[in-house]
Amino acid sequence: MAYKYIDNYREQGARKQLVDLLRKKGIEDEDVLKAIGKVPRHFFFDETFWSQAYRDIAFPIGEGQTISQPYTVAYQTQLLHIHQGDKVLEIGTGSGYQTCILMELGAKVYTIERQEKLFERTIQVLPRMGYKPEFILGDGSKGVPEHAHYNKIIVTAGAPTVPDELLKQLKVGGILIIPVGDAEKQKMVTILKTGENDYEKIVLDTFRFVPLIGDKAW
Repeated sequence: MAYKYIDNYREQGARKQLVDLLRKKGIEDEDVLKAIGKVPRHFFFDETFWSQAYRDIAFPIGEGQTISQPYTVAYQTQLLHIHQGDKVLEIGTGSGYQTCILMELGAKVYTIERQEKLFERTIQVLPRMGYKPEFILGDGSKGVPEHAHYNKIIVTAGAPTVPDELLKQLKVGGILIIPVGDAEKQKMVTILKTGENDYEKIVLDTFRFVPLIGDKAW
């Protein structure tokens, strides 16, 4: 992980090109695109791999995890319809890149990670970048009930089903975004909580995520 936070015209230009690409690929939310254009994705890479940071690809970050493809980050974030002050639970901190995008949109983020090495890395890196979410180490498949209820919940790993615990922790009127499927591919699912026990479910495009590991998942 690089700690030399250099963000010059080259990196800024690469971000602008990435934003233009995401717009061409169908991302329409200008606030999301603005956040993508602001967060320096290369800070989440070892300096050796900075040349890969603004390609629209996922990239390994250790512990069997990846920093998600920018298109995937933008796609999920767009579906959340973040408003200033929204209380958001992120399942799977990973590199912390998605966390920063959410915070750029004005969300109050609670982010949980089960991999201790990744957790220790992000609690060092993100504050140095100026982002201070609520970090939690634990099993994200159970959510974080002690801080519920949430306006929005985003799951950044593929689950076999939608964990009931996450639905319970969502506010009425809230949105849950989660990829659901098998180990090879998942469908992005949007769930709107319309009542205490009522939900609307929309199944969207196919993606491939690392698996959601935990008592209520794989």
